[in-house]
Formats: sequence, structure tokens, C-alpha cells
Amino acid sequence: MKKAVISGDIVAYTSLSTKERAALEKKLTDFFQNLQKTYDIYIRLIKGDYLECVLAPKDALRVALLIKTFIKSLALDFQKAKDKRIKYFSTYGIRLAIGIGDLTRFDKEKGIIDGEAIYYSGRLLNEQHTYNKQKIHIKQSLFFMSANAELNDNFDTLFSLIDTLINKASAKQSKVIFYKLQEKTESEIAKILSVSRSVVNRQSKSVGWHALKKAVNYYEKMMQKQ
Repeated sequence: MKKAVISGDIVAYTSLSTKERAALEKKLTDFFQNLQKTYDIYIRLIKGDYLECVLAPKDALRVALLIKTFIKSLALDFQKAKDKRIKYFSTYGIRLAIGIGDLTRFDKEKGIIDGEAIYYSGRLLNEQHTYNKQKIHIKQSLFFMSANAELNDNFDTLFSLIDTLINKASAKQSKVIFYKLQEKTESEIAKILSVSRSVVNRQSKSVGWHALKKAVNYYEKMMQKQ
């Protein structure tokens, strides 16, 4: 059975202070535990700024966007960071690559993930690496790869458009999209965020939620056919 592996690399992680990194890691750990209550996934954080997640291919895009919008929604907590590269953290949050394929070895207890799915996702991220570079150049932060060339071509365009919309979202807008991806109503989101329903509606429209929703639904429909 094919699996999806999401590999992620937090952007400009070194721009955060030691205290901020610890706070971010704690928030991510708690978030991952909540994700596991909703999805059948295995997810781990490595060295604070790199994550790997194994899950069903159909769920991969929605979970990837949940991770990305969650991290971007935290940007307000780190706006006082002195490193000027913090703007990259606020804009992109995390680079994410989804690889679809067989896993020859997968052992949750031993932390072993091996096979073409993780090769694909890991390779895509390695090609984008900006660690310790003085200047960061990011053209895209959401990627997809499988053994199916036609699927790759279709999703390359789709992921590029999704990425553009998400990267333009502010921390507050990202938080709204985060809850929309969980299929919460605008009234529920307004209550959670202590704002009016009209604010939630305005923020989701400004990000292009309708287009995002259609894109995620299209991805899920396509993956069900594979």
C-alpha cells in the first residue's frame, strides 16, 4: 500500500532565539499530538526545525496545509526577534514536500522510515536548502513528487497556486484558514478567536479560501483514484 511522507523544514529557524525555539518546539509538539487524534499519522520533529510525517496519501495536502498555517499563525509571537530574516519565517513558515510511494520499512517504535515516499520528499527539500546561507531565496515552499509523471505535472501547478495564496496570508488570516481546513464553521471560528463572524468571513475571503477549498478537494478526489 502506498503511503505519503511529508518532510518539512522550518524557514529561518536560526533567526529565533534559544528561548523562542524552545517555545516553538513545545507548541509544535502539542499540535502534533492533537493532529494524531484526528488523523492516522506518525509525525516527529527532528532537531527542532525538521519534521517527518507518514500518513495516507489522500490526507497529505490537508495535513501539510494545517502544519503550514499553524506555524504561520505563530508569527505574531516572534515578531520581536532581532534577526532580520524573521520576515521569511513570517511569510513562509515552513517548506513542505509531499512524497507518495511505497515504504519498504516503517517502524514507529524504532523511528524507521525507509522507501521511495521519503526519498521523494527528502530530495525535494534538499534541493531547496538555505541553511546557514546569508541570503535566502525562496521561490516556492510546497512541493509534490510521486512515480506518476502526469500526476506530478498536474500537482506542480496546483501546489504552486496554493503556495502563493498561503504565503500571502498574515498570521491572523492563517489562523482562520487553519480552522477552515478543519471544516469548522465561521461562527465556531469566531467564537474560538473571540472576533465577529464578519471578521472571519472577511479574512477568509481575502486569502482566497474558496479557491483553496476547491484545490484541496480536487487533490483528495484525485488521490482516491490512485
